[in-house]
Amino acid sequence: MSQPSSTGDVCLYFLAIFLPPVSVFLKRGCAADFWINVCLSILGWIPGVLHAWYIISKSEGAM
Repeated sequence: MSQPSSTGDVCLYFLAIFLPPVSVFLKRGCAADFWINVCLSILGWIPGVLHAWYIISKSEGAM
């Protein structure tokens, strides 16, 4: 069973709805995931949001 999301992660999920690359940047920094999310967000809002939610749910640390 996985750990429940922290309050910070819940805030990142809401931020990802409006600004997906910013939420990925706050979670992972300026890594490859950030640039992938920028490209996905340019291609469409939904792919950017889905990728951001995936990164937030699978990443530990940062924030």
